[in-house]
Amino acid sequence: MTPLDLYTYQTPNGHKAAIMLEETSLPYRVHVVDLDAGQQHRESFRALSPNGKIPVIVDPDRGRTVFESGAILFYLAERAGKLQPETPEETSLTLQWSLFQAAHLGPMIGQLWHFKVFADQKLPYAIERYERETTRLLQVLDGELAKRDYLAGDRYGIADIMAWPWINALPILGRNLMATPYLEGWHTLIAKRPAVQRGIAIPQLDAEAA
Repeated sequence: MTPLDLYTYQTPNGHKAAIMLEETSLPYRVHVVDLDAGQQHRESFRALSPNGKIPVIVDPDRGRTVFESGAILFYLAERAGKLQPETPEETSLTLQWSLFQAAHLGPMIGQLWHFKVFADQKLPYAIERYERETTRLLQVLDGELAKRDYLAGDRYGIADIMAWPWINALPILGRNLMATPYLEGWHTLIAKRPAVQRGIAIPQLDAEAA
């Protein structure tokens, strides 16, 4: 099998794709897209990712290019025949919680990250709004994980890989999981997986940029 090409950077969304590649043992090559240097706006990268966002994978054997982290996870699971939902209930839960991450968890934590860390002008209203919404979403996840070990049932899978990197980023924002013990236990359990540990180390930012 020809290695897949992964275009990525050190972000929660980038970590999703790297973790899935490590979990599925698919061969791949890493291309660093330096977001801080604006490389995502290059015409060559926009040809792969019309929205100018990482991650992107290119599968030479199938002649396929896939952007959007959630779509990449579903593609890689199918490509490897691993970590796919096995029952109609698992399939439904996987889709629901994957979309929950893409529509709510990622955007809200991302906005909090922007206004709390990156914005030159600290706007109390914006920070308070996104802190409050992040807290609510963490409580939603905690409530679900009180019922089962993983987001889509009793098995680790796509939905967990979608959400985990965003939860793992919370300490950067001065947040912890003490108030959500089931979510904290889930985070700790997944953090112990060797493939997850390898995935969050990718890419090495001293590597040659794409």
